[in-house]
Amino acid sequence: MKPVDFAYHRAAGVDDALERLNASDDGAKLLAGGQTLGPMLNLRLSRPRELIDISSVAALRTIEESRESIVIGAAVTHAEIEDRAAADPVAQAMREVAAGIAYRAVRNRGTLGGSLAHADPTADWLSFLVCADARVRIRSDLGRRDSPMTDFTRAAFTTTLAPNELITHIEIPRAAGRARFGLYKISRKTGDFAEATGVVLVDSDRRYCRVVAGAIDSKPVLLPWAAQSLAATGAPPAFDALRTEIEAESNERDPVELHMGTVAVQRAIGRALTPD
Repeated sequence: MKPVDFAYHRAAGVDDALERLNASDDGAKLLAGGQTLGPMLNLRLSRPRELIDISSVAALRTIEESRESIVIGAAVTHAEIEDRAAADPVAQAMREVAAGIAYRAVRNRGTLGGSLAHADPTADWLSFLVCADARVRIRSDLGRRDSPMTDFTRAAFTTTLAPNELITHIEIPRAAGRARFGLYKISRKTGDFAEATGVVLVDSDRRYCRVVAGAIDSKPVLLPWAAQSLAATGAPPAFDALRTEIEAESNERDPVELHMGTVAVQRAIGRALTPD
């Protein structure tokens, strides 16, 4: 199957892209890396009247560093993060996350902003950026708004983005040098979508500890009790208690999904606690 006919426009800048979005009357789609949109077009799951290509917009490909955070443009690719285009704000975590996404050919084209906008619950960036307390910068013709990652994703494949908005940047707070990070992903083979993901960040210098369960058919789930227990004891929570919290916070009832989610989170905690 092939896509339906559509017009193609390469945006000259953010304002140009927003102008085309507003003029399309909800008939346009933004194209960044196209690693998800391309197959959806071919299967005719998406039938836009126009594609607005933002992949080469310079303002969306910047990386800005400060003492407090790193701000990454939405059109920066996974491969560029993997190849250390910027200093990593969280104990080499972003490089590890990027390197584990699909295959290098996909990482060469796929973008950070595109992954967030699509909001696939199995996407690695969703879980990591919730864990890292990142913020999403969003533009429309009305101006800019910022959204915490904890609020940005409403459910699987559903975000707070309006049809006339686009993601411009993602801001990730810097962690202290002694921060500990753990990621564990369960998938059938390398490159496959995750079936369960656990992400942990412990930054004692900032008194920050966050535990996230991802890839469980919903948006990433914060586990506050697990984080409090880990911060207080420095040890992994009991497996059964962790499973109970994941079930309560995510409303997941499938026993296999719950077991995999608990295993992923517990192993992520173990990795965060393992000395280098």
